[in-house]
Amino acid sequence: MSIGTDRVRLSFNPSGDSMVDRLKKKTAELIDLCEELKAKEPRLAQLAQNRFKEAAMWATKAATTPP
Repeated sequence: MSIGTDRVRLSFNPSGDSMVDRLKKKTAELIDLCEELKAKEPRLAQLAQNRFKEAAMWATKAATTPP
């Protein structure tokens, strides 16, 4: 399991919503890319990871909120 998949809890999707799966997968990939940046600029990479995670939470809420 990568850091990204762990942070977004990739396997947790009780609704089985395919949009949630897609959002979490893409976010995990971005978090993993930022992990590679930590050698160059750890603070900025961590800030980016946190923002991606937060964005995924809001996007998941949007995807699972009834119209």
